[in-house]
Amino acid sequence: MKFQPAKPKRSVYLDNAGATPMDPEAEAAMRPFFARVFGNPSSLHTQGRNAKQALEFFRKSVAGLISALPEEVVFTAGGTESCNLAIFGLAGALGKKKGHFITTAIEHPAVLEPFLRLEKSGHKVTYLMPNKEGLITAGQVGKALRADTALVSVMYANNEIGSIQPIAEIGRLLYKVNVERQKKGLSKIFFHTDACQAGMLDLSVKNLGVDLMTVNGGKIHGPKQSGLLYVKNGTRLLPQILGGGQERGLRSGTENVAAVAGFAKALQQVQVKRQGMCKNITSLRDYLGKLLLKKIPGLVLNGPGLDSPLRLPNNLNFTVPKVEGESLLIYLDAAGISVSTGSACSTNSSKPSHVLKAIGISEGLIRNNIRITLNKNTKRQDVEYVSQVMPELIKQIQKVRNEL
Repeated sequence: MKFQPAKPKRSVYLDNAGATPMDPEAEAAMRPFFARVFGNPSSLHTQGRNAKQALEFFRKSVAGLISALPEEVVFTAGGTESCNLAIFGLAGALGKKKGHFITTAIEHPAVLEPFLRLEKSGHKVTYLMPNKEGLITAGQVGKALRADTALVSVMYANNEIGSIQPIAEIGRLLYKVNVERQKKGLSKIFFHTDACQAGMLDLSVKNLGVDLMTVNGGKIHGPKQSGLLYVKNGTRLLPQILGGGQERGLRSGTENVAAVAGFAKALQQVQVKRQGMCKNITSLRDYLGKLLLKKIPGLVLNGPGLDSPLRLPNNLNFTVPKVEGESLLIYLDAAGISVSTGSACSTNSSKPSHVLKAIGISEGLIRNNIRITLNKNTKRQDVEYVSQVMPELIKQIQKVRNEL
């Protein structure tokens, strides 16, 4: 049996915050580990040793890309697992003691849902509110700190509106705070960042000053269900998946060496080439954004402005006048253009976007949202096609609505 995907006459894929196409070099890096080097890395025979050596080679490679030590890299099955391990693992390490946690109101559900569960079990959580551009400040974090604060978790870049948070500044603040806390005999405040959408940004954990960092392969042209959690030496976590004690005892289960290989190559590709990549993608994003804002009356850009360095290079998020995002998505899809209305992980939820709500957009307008996210393969003719098709489709939808 062979799956035959639908093939539109023209295909322009602009939902890269949801998933990215596999990098050919990442795909090639995976192939040897499907049939040739297939052993269990925990086995002592030659096949097992070969798999183990490959695994540690990729761990060292990834560690170098994020300025970490190899033993600080824990391979996981993606961003959700990594975020869950960071949050539940840190909370679990507190034992019976209840702690205070700080996060933002615009985190991905992989962060928000664990904190909501911790609240139900007696922990306290502070949710920082962003400004209208979706940004928080280090000062907000500082004001929210308490004697019993155990963890601060702030996403590096938002998956819906592309806002880039001042992670390095928060890291410097927490370093100073922790120096003073140590003098007073208080426990350290740990710092986690969800960097799933930040593959094109600086991922040096030394520059960022984080203790825990989540990275997702499926967002950087690597395989889905691949990723890592950086765990700085000295950071105690209670493992959430028990079994054979793989990954320093933090993530049991036979390691997926093929996925690790693809993830390592994809991360290398995006990090080594990120400056040129960011420049090219930003140029196309701005070109498309300005064309759409010019052609579509009343169109509103959500998040930081196009000229802001605090907006992800590939992100455009719009409120479309008198058009529901889902309707526009369907029309665009019929024209061969793939976009989204927000977080792909929340598509099946009927709840309006918590991110747009947090930045002050009324519930009546939240559903008029469309997210366009480019990738390194996006071409100028792709965005020109979108700039021609999308305004006309919006006119058609508005006309039908007015006639009803």
